[in-house]
Amino acid sequence: MTSTTEQERFIEENLGLVHLCAKRFSGKGVEYEDLFQAGCVGLVKAAEHFDSGRGVKFSTYAVPVILGEVRLLFREGRALRVSRTMQELGRQAREAESVFREETGRDPTVQELSEKLDLSPEKTALALGVSKAPMSLSAGEEELEIPVDAPEERVTERMTLHSLLLTLEERDRKLIFYRYFQGKTQTVTAGLLGMTQVQVSRREKKLLLYLRHEME
Repeated sequence: MTSTTEQERFIEENLGLVHLCAKRFSGKGVEYEDLFQAGCVGLVKAAEHFDSGRGVKFSTYAVPVILGEVRLLFREGRALRVSRTMQELGRQAREAESVFREETGRDPTVQELSEKLDLSPEKTALALGVSKAPMSLSAGEEELEIPVDAPEERVTERMTLHSLLLTLEERDRKLIFYRYFQGKTQTVTAGLLGMTQVQVSRREKKLLLYLRHEME
């Protein structure tokens, strides 16, 4: 079992996975907000029960758990009712996040917000899920295409990759997006990012090594 600190980190770093899992079923009869909330429940469950001693990355373990909660909601075709209490917590989480950002100049972690709200990190993560949808690769960029009928291993692999991309700095994320999502040359990418072609080439190699290592 993971420690409380590890659970907090897993939840904080993997909200993007919930977004991806919910997106697979978006537009098929259940509101996205409901799908996302079900996914948040799955993420919390995955964080609580993950055993790092098994040698499996958290994202690999979490995707099937998150998808399980989303699929359950999708099959039942019912709305996931967000209680007034949770809606109020979502409002408080937004306000606390805004105050923290004004005071420190950065976004708070789930742990920092949970301390301000006097809530568990798990409930704080759910409150954040109620209050806002997680980020995509970047504004206006396309999501990874994952067919609904894709094999489970392929789904997990693609979603893990996407979650890793979300951890990159914005320029690095755009570099990968331009090169491997839009097929732009290194020269064109360099122009878009204000870099030289040599800089793009070197940075791209480092990023690919990092992504491959994290995907192993």
